[in-house]
Amino acid sequence: MNITHDMSVLSLVTGASLLVQLVMAGLVLASIFSWYYIFIKVFTFKRAARQADKFERDFWAGGDLNELFQRAVNARDSAGSLERIFEAGFREFAKLRKQSGQNISVVMDGTRRAMRATYQREMEYLESHLSFLASVGSVSPYVGLFGTVWGIMNSFRSLANAGQATLASVAPGLAEALIATAIGLFAAIPAVVAYNRFAEDVNRLATRFDSFMEEFSNILQRQS
Repeated sequence: MNITHDMSVLSLVTGASLLVQLVMAGLVLASIFSWYYIFIKVFTFKRAARQADKFERDFWAGGDLNELFQRAVNARDSAGSLERIFEAGFREFAKLRKQSGQNISVVMDGTRRAMRATYQREMEYLESHLSFLASVGSVSPYVGLFGTVWGIMNSFRSLANAGQATLASVAPGLAEALIATAIGLFAAIPAVVAYNRFAEDVNRLATRFDSFMEEFSNILQRQS
């Protein structure tokens, strides 16, 4: 008697054991969230780079710093990270300059601390959700492998009760188990690629922000 098995992916998934199905569902959910965060971060970094380019053009155009500061205050909700760093530093600089008897070194230290605090907040925002992508990229293959091992173990346990062990009888169980590994790789690969790309974008923006803070501090110190 020839017994045919339905080897479609849907049938293999629905025919898998409950634990393997839970593993697959968890990996699919992790993949969905990964792609959601990937799209969010793509637009976030593009907007951050575009805003930084625009502010640097305005800043190095040689305009009045007070006017630039007022524009940053008025557009605070739509301002970029670099503009917020500038606003925090110039606000602290102007406040300390108004206080009588303040040494220039004290004024500049306070200005740098204000910019550094804003810098840290902006970097935390840019780095948000990257740890999730790193976790999905590193853990998903092992979770999928766990589902595969569990499915293979169940396949061999069923063979122990079979009168005759053939490749046709064990193939569906093995295929069901291997789907878990495939889903794990499907979730991990985009997350790893996206994390590496976004980490590079974060480092590039951090370098730009650090350079601006140093140059802006030098400008304020010369004006003092």
